[in-house]
Amino acid sequence: MPAVSKGDGMRGLAVFISDIRNCKSKEAEIKRINKELANIRSKFKGDKALDGYSKKKYVCKLLFIFLLGHDIDFGHMEAVNLLSSNKYTEKQIGYLFISVLVNSNSELIRLINNAIKNDLASRNPTFMCLALHCIANVGSREMGEAFAADIPRILVAGDSMDSVKQSAALCLLRLYKASPDLVPMGEWTARVVHLLNDQHMGVVTAAVSLITCLCKKNPDDFKTCISLAVSRLSRIVSSASTDLQDYTYYFVPAPWLSVKLLRLLQCYPPPEDAAVKGRLVECLETVLNKAQEPPKSKKVQHSNAKNAILFETISLIIHYDSEPNLLVRACNQLGQFLQHRETNLRYLALESMCTLASSEFSHEAVKTHIDTVINALKTERDVSVRQRAADLLYAMCDRSNAKQIVSEMLRYLETADYAIREEIVLKVAILAEKYAVDYSWYVDTILNLIRIAGDYVSEEVWYRVLQIVTNRDDVQGYAAKTVFEALQAPACHENMVKVGGYILGEFGNLIAGDPRSSPPVQFSLLHSKFHLCSVATRALLLSTYIKFINLFPETKATIQAVLRAGSQLRNADVELQQRAVEYLTLSSVASTDVLATVLEEMPPFPERESSILAKLKRKKGPGAGSALDDGRRDPSSNDINGGVEPTPSTVSTPSPSADLLGLRAAPPPAAPPASAGAGNLLVDVFDGPAAQPSLGPTPEEAFLSELEPPAPESPMALLADPAPAADPGPEDIGPPIPEADELLNKFVCKNNGVLFENQLLQIGVKSEFRQNLGRMYLFYGNKTSVQFQNFSPTVVHPGDLQTQLAVQTKRVAAQVDGGAQVQQVLNIECLRDFLTPPLLSVRFRYGGAPQAFTLKLPVTINKFFQPTEMAAQDFFQRWKQLSLPQQEAQKIFKANHPMDAEVTKAKLLGFGSALLDNVDPNPENFVGAGIIQTKALQVGCLLRLEPNAQAQMYRLTLRTSKEPVSRHLCELLAQQF
Repeated sequence: MPAVSKGDGMRGLAVFISDIRNCKSKEAEIKRINKELANIRSKFKGDKALDGYSKKKYVCKLLFIFLLGHDIDFGHMEAVNLLSSNKYTEKQIGYLFISVLVNSNSELIRLINNAIKNDLASRNPTFMCLALHCIANVGSREMGEAFAADIPRILVAGDSMDSVKQSAALCLLRLYKASPDLVPMGEWTARVVHLLNDQHMGVVTAAVSLITCLCKKNPDDFKTCISLAVSRLSRIVSSASTDLQDYTYYFVPAPWLSVKLLRLLQCYPPPEDAAVKGRLVECLETVLNKAQEPPKSKKVQHSNAKNAILFETISLIIHYDSEPNLLVRACNQLGQFLQHRETNLRYLALESMCTLASSEFSHEAVKTHIDTVINALKTERDVSVRQRAADLLYAMCDRSNAKQIVSEMLRYLETADYAIREEIVLKVAILAEKYAVDYSWYVDTILNLIRIAGDYVSEEVWYRVLQIVTNRDDVQGYAAKTVFEALQAPACHENMVKVGGYILGEFGNLIAGDPRSSPPVQFSLLHSKFHLCSVATRALLLSTYIKFINLFPETKATIQAVLRAGSQLRNADVELQQRAVEYLTLSSVASTDVLATVLEEMPPFPERESSILAKLKRKKGPGAGSALDDGRRDPSSNDINGGVEPTPSTVSTPSPSADLLGLRAAPPPAAPPASAGAGNLLVDVFDGPAAQPSLGPTPEEAFLSELEPPAPESPMALLADPAPAADPGPEDIGPPIPEADELLNKFVCKNNGVLFENQLLQIGVKSEFRQNLGRMYLFYGNKTSVQFQNFSPTVVHPGDLQTQLAVQTKRVAAQVDGGAQVQQVLNIECLRDFLTPPLLSVRFRYGGAPQAFTLKLPVTINKFFQPTEMAAQDFFQRWKQLSLPQQEAQKIFKANHPMDAEVTKAKLLGFGSALLDNVDPNPENFVGAGIIQTKALQVGCLLRLEPNAQAQMYRLTLRTSKEPVSRHLCELLAQQF
């Protein structure tokens, strides 16, 4: 590159930049910029022609102004004129301006293309590189059409300089990614592949990037690159660090090129030529050997370069999956990284071992690290590493270690992050089913799963356990006994009630001989849960009651009294009312024989693909099938554990798992059409009141498709339940009630309490937060004796809040009975700092009259505060670092409440900060520290509260690394005293 002469310093530009930096305010900056723009405009429009230096200086100023965020609507023509200059510095600024400011649809593109064409034809390597860089930066289709045929010719020309070849290869790669159809490689293919033999390492590196992209679309055309890539890789791996001095990075020869060559080889199967394959295996062994050597430098750059090559080598070994010795060695090498102090290495090791576990050659070697992986699941601080540990445990599980792994995953589930709970639930359910030899263990596992994480146990899981219990006579009595004991717990999850209601309704007679579980006791136990359940569960329990009349005639009078009660026969929900009426009539009119026929025990279900595995595949997204359902099928797997069984064409009875393949939205019908009575009952057991077939996406899929930004694989998407598709936006709801701010302030320093109450409705809140995630329970209590209709609470994000805070809700019943309470679960993720809380819009009909009001949801930025302990020296050091005026917010205010030190301390702790003792010289003052956790960044916060008891005043000072956060936290906290 030509040297820049002293005259190219552009003193005027330096003065202008200095003036901008010295501006005290935004207004002063804008004033100075407008003055400069007026001056530049006058120079460009003046009669006096500007020389190249002046044009370059003024174009540079325009570029700087644009980079400050201001619009530039002139100067483009002057920049284009600079392209025709013969001076490098002037041409460089012209190309820079064009690359940054010119739109691909600009009218000047044709002039720019002419200038580029002249530079490409000039054979001046410096000018050619500038032109190629410009083409790559703009990358428009029009430029591609103009130069796609010329760039391959420049790339393979014998007289092209090395720097030009590099630029041409990368420029062609950019055009190919933007418009693949414009790059004609047919005649150039062999010569481009031959660039892998070029003596210049920079050309080879650029060529490998280009070939890797091209061969993904046309692998056969570039197959000859395999031998050349192996040859080049062999020369690099076997070379000493002194052999490639210009391309040695911290004693590692050409690490970037090595990684690119290894990735290129992963585009193809193992080489067919024995000599090439032998040389490649030798290279891979050499890399693994070098990983065992002591490091030649303690610098992190050395270890990073060395490990990058090692992990790419392991990826290639896994891709080939044909060399048992290499696979086992790779597994042992990864095992050493599982306890490395570097978090990223542990993450990558776990991720690679997940793939190794699916290989028949290395599965046993992976299993030897089970204790280390379990320890990682328990002790890792990073949630992403814990998730990879859970994935690896799932992948390495087989019959020999299934009980240990399932036990550890259940234990971890009690404290697991919200983001991965549902995925772990699905994996535990799959492993328990797949490797169950003793089905009593399987039943215990699923019931434990419901007890520990009931909110995350989907219908697929409890459908499946019912199917298995129904199909296996040897486990039915144990299942009835176990579920009966589980239902005796004071707090019992609704999914447990569903499982208990179905199993006792089918097999309760197997434990009825024990006085402790006699028929009246079973009925009383189930009916004690009735009023706490949703409509769907109540419908299932009514079906269980009519089954009891058939199983236990002595309970007939008691159950008929329940069905005859006004709350059932006149129930506002049509499904419950219909069941009560029909079941009461059936029990009264039908003879014993008819009743026994209609309510006979359910027949076994036909086997299908495990519905839980199907759901886990959907959760993991496309491409996860091979990892989740690998080829390691246990030949001893029986009809339950084997996964997929062919369904006889003569069997028409759908099973509870029929929906588990995700082919329809509604819960499945579950009985043969031939037996009307039994069929209706099974539909009653598994269908919710509003289950209707649908040809469109499931509610869950519709809900997830509306979420922006959480993707289907994001943690928050895994937590979401189906929700109504059409939620009102901020423009569709009324303003918050006048006392909304006052109600919000009550929850700044606490998480539980009554958010709102009037003569009709009471709304309670219970919430917990951890790092940038939170879970909130909203309890809606109907204080009247009249049922609420069309009850619809909705969370609304005003303004840009949706990009700052992700809130996902669980659907609540549309009817709330008089005196009843319904619960809504909100899963919250803080994406970045926010100032305004979300809104809660509640709408319903009471006595035919519409009711609507809007509250502010008690989610404020301090809820994501993580307390931080620090010594006095560290506190003051950090305090001084946050000394910029915009980083501090201070407020002096009069006390609104009695000044009690213990109350103040409790409020500060509730606010989220850690209180630091012996830091402030004045023991009456309070000093705190913490970190606000968001997905995008962390915001450190220090606070100091100085009470003055005599004057009944406070002075509150907050310092954070973000100005809006400082002000907002100061306002929030000041309102609490």
